[in-house]
Amino acid sequence: MELARGLETLLVAALIAALAPVVVALLPGPRIPQVVVLLAGGVLVGPEVLGWADRPAIDLLANVGLGFLFLLAGYELDLHLFRERPGRLAIAAWLVTVALSVATVGALAAAGFVRAFVPVALGLTTTALGTLLPILHDNDMLGGRFGRYMLAAGAVGELFPIFAIALFLGASNKFVALASLVAVGVLAVVLTFAPRLVRGNRLERILREGEGATAQTSVRWTVVLLLLLLVIAEEFGLDVVLGAFLAGIVLRRWAPGDVHALEGKLDAIGYGFFIPLFFVASGMTLDIRSIAEAPARLAVFFVLLLVVRGVPALVLYRRDLPSAQRVEMVFLTATALPLLVALAEIGLRNGTMLPENAAALVGAGALSVLVFPMVAIMIEHRRRAAAAPAAGAEAGPPVTE
Repeated sequence: MELARGLETLLVAALIAALAPVVVALLPGPRIPQVVVLLAGGVLVGPEVLGWADRPAIDLLANVGLGFLFLLAGYELDLHLFRERPGRLAIAAWLVTVALSVATVGALAAAGFVRAFVPVALGLTTTALGTLLPILHDNDMLGGRFGRYMLAAGAVGELFPIFAIALFLGASNKFVALASLVAVGVLAVVLTFAPRLVRGNRLERILREGEGATAQTSVRWTVVLLLLLLVIAEEFGLDVVLGAFLAGIVLRRWAPGDVHALEGKLDAIGYGFFIPLFFVASGMTLDIRSIAEAPARLAVFFVLLLVVRGVPALVLYRRDLPSAQRVEMVFLTATALPLLVALAEIGLRNGTMLPENAAALVGAGALSVLVFPMVAIMIEHRRRAAAAPAAGAEAGPPVTE
């Protein structure tokens, strides 16, 4: 009976994942990110609405999807970016955001508005870089000075909250949590040297020859690496998102042979099945009734994402970016969803977050993904349109013979 229920839920979730790109393409106006459609689909088929699917039936696969989401985020991260000015400014902006978040959420906790201080405070410091990348790429906003500053801000907005999640929401003892964090980090560093043990011998030839065809050795070992660090992080009392992120960073140095081919395979596995499954499953647990009964909570979190995470960019980047691009940074850095879903999951699992706040936080994140990037894109299009006549005037009249 349980197997049949699990297969039915898996079929429904897979159908939503398959339909999401079609729905996005058919909707009028600017294209919305697929993650919003996946969450909405999960809500629709979940117990709150139609009752066609049940999250516990696919919980393990959904957690693997969460792991793949952060493995790919870690794989794309260039750690050298933190040594340059964009990285230093991104770290400064995140620290300012933390201070604002602590003060704001502290006031909300004192007023009885929130109970889970740490998950909510961390949620206001995140940036959904993985969700933003395809949007920015499609609108040619990743090049030049602005692209470098945006990538750095997004990377900090994903990486630093993950470490904070592991430290503050993992083990109950903070010293144990810090020691566990260091231990897992050291293990990850050690694993980066593992490929040297097989270089130049028969085992390396076997692995390279098996990259294609039916063996797919690089993909299989990547999955082993991911699951290994997920299990170790869980055993150390840390959240699995840290293990997954470290797996992605390690994979950058692990990957044998054709790295680009491996990246394509991981995208196919992650974004083709596991990651959409995670978002659909998360939508199944979204408490829509709480949002409908208290929509003010969603509105409060939505505004706080913009003010706490976005507004510091107006001041800190004043010497590096023009005013229009600083406003774009405000909206883009305030875009947050995947980590909000993870934080809501953790808060509900630990029993520290009110269901209505978990639903409102994820709902505000979904709304931020839907609204904030579109606003930034409109500002960028207007900026380019205004700059075009000036560029033409500087070029002077056409030369005639």
